[in-house]
Amino acid sequence: MYHFFAMLSRMKYINRWGLMRNTRSENICEHSLEVALVAHALATIGNQKFGKAYNPERAAMLAVLHDASEIITGDMPTPVKYHSEEIRRAYAEVEDMAVEHLVSMLPEDLRDQYREIMTMSGEEDQTLRPLVKAADKISAVIKCVEERRSGNRDFSQAEQTITQAIRDMGLPEADYFMKEFLPSYGLTIEEQDYTREAGLKFAESSQMVFSKVLQSAQPKRKRRS
Repeated sequence: MYHFFAMLSRMKYINRWGLMRNTRSENICEHSLEVALVAHALATIGNQKFGKAYNPERAAMLAVLHDASEIITGDMPTPVKYHSEEIRRAYAEVEDMAVEHLVSMLPEDLRDQYREIMTMSGEEDQTLRPLVKAADKISAVIKCVEERRSGNRDFSQAEQTITQAIRDMGLPEADYFMKEFLPSYGLTIEEQDYTREAGLKFAESSQMVFSKVLQSAQPKRKRRS
């Protein structure tokens, strides 16, 4: 019996932002999915807009497991993790130990593949690592935007700091996402081009489809001779 994937499923029990007042809690499973979506987007943007040759699917997979070690370590608040170089190095060692512990829960012939993903040590991973890091930060900004929209000012400084950190990375893919996609996260569903007229048209079309399905499902009556 191997426990690796059952352990990964426990990501949903590890909450983030432990030092902050949250209007809605966020766990590392939710966070990892969002980072994967954004990382895939950044790689695709790089390929289509900036002539790069990224592997979007690989970027997404790296992002899915980028915080898996926190199943063992828990989520350490960023101000604590980066308080000093000594703490940062010590935590990195603990993360490595956590990865090895998780990998040991796999059959031996699968360990190298998953270790490579979790440590981003594959041949093409060095070019993708900055994208995953940027996606991680963008996901954090999205969380800040959502909290701000809910009237929570506790995330205001974090939003400014992380946004500046993304700019400082100098990644055109991340800058493009921040300019073209991030503003929509601050809108209501009506403002996200889901107008009442469009909604009514969709509802009307859906009703027609369902009516046809129901009609086709009804048994046909035999005519009396």
